[in-house]
Amino acid sequence: MEFPIFKTKIEGLDKKFDLTDPSQRQEYFQLKAGEEIKKLKNYLEKNSFIVYLLGKKNSGKGTYSKMFSEIVGSEKVAHISVGDIVRQVHEEVLSSKEKKEELVDWLKKNYRGYISVDETIQALLHRSTKTLLPTEFILALIEREISKMPKKSLFIDGFPRDLDQVSYSLFFRNLIDYREDPDIFVLIDVPEAVINERIKWRRICPLCHTSRNLKLLPTSKIGYDKQKKEFYLICDNPECKGERMIQKEGDQAGIELIKERLKKDEELIKKAFSLYGVPKILLRNAIPVDKAEEFIDDYEITPEYSYELENGKIKIIKKPWQFYDDYGNLSYSLMPPPVVVSMIKQMVEVLNL
Repeated sequence: MEFPIFKTKIEGLDKKFDLTDPSQRQEYFQLKAGEEIKKLKNYLEKNSFIVYLLGKKNSGKGTYSKMFSEIVGSEKVAHISVGDIVRQVHEEVLSSKEKKEELVDWLKKNYRGYISVDETIQALLHRSTKTLLPTEFILALIEREISKMPKKSLFIDGFPRDLDQVSYSLFFRNLIDYREDPDIFVLIDVPEAVINERIKWRRICPLCHTSRNLKLLPTSKIGYDKQKKEFYLICDNPECKGERMIQKEGDQAGIELIKERLKKDEELIKKAFSLYGVPKILLRNAIPVDKAEEFIDDYEITPEYSYELENGKIKIIKKPWQFYDDYGNLSYSLMPPPVVVSMIKQMVEVLNL
């Protein structure tokens, strides 16, 4: 699979943006893809589409779809995470007899599959991250979630999840009565080196569960632990209490614990890539260093952060992050906005706007 490098650079334009600032980000999108955004907004006034997000774990599927929604209007687009739905339903079944009965009643009216409703509930209660729930059950849960909302364009994250589910996705719009909607595969190419650093340096707030990254996406507040001789992030969520952010158990191993999952994800992307009859949008997260100047602006590159103590104060050092991609090229990772610009422009082409 070869994912093309998408050009977001506008020749002769010297303006720079802080892409972590929401207001500057809006201005950036208008400058880089204003005409395409206008076309998409007009389209979404009366029409909708279905997108299947396919990428390796931690490839940014949720980030890209939520940023797209932020641009065109959240009232027009819904991001449906199959993992979140399963976790939510699991909690409901465990916490409330009433909610469990409500789910069972709904399944008896709407579910069709090879195992009984009772068996699907047992599979849900005893699930693990390594075993997938029956596809027919997943389809029923997605349909149930969609039935709760007015008709919107859908970004579906987490389906298809296995090779045998790809064929189901080809008929999914019929199952949920979106028969006339265009359906699109969005395939995301992210080097494993990027996924590895996203996991290794991820930090979570123990109170509000906000996720940031000590190396790639720090908070505005940094602390230093004299005993451990290490720097740490302090949660800056306004609704939180400034808690010290922590590393989740197992994150220090990076991709080591999920290599099997990453391999399966890659096979799934390759199968979707080879499909005929379904439009595809190809998103590339990384760009070789020797091509960067031609295709992107420097502020679109993911920065790397490191920290030093200087006269008792914490000094933050910021520079463009470089790494070797899966093909051995010295590369930069892209911030989410330029990747989303690529998605917007390709979507306008796919929808023939």
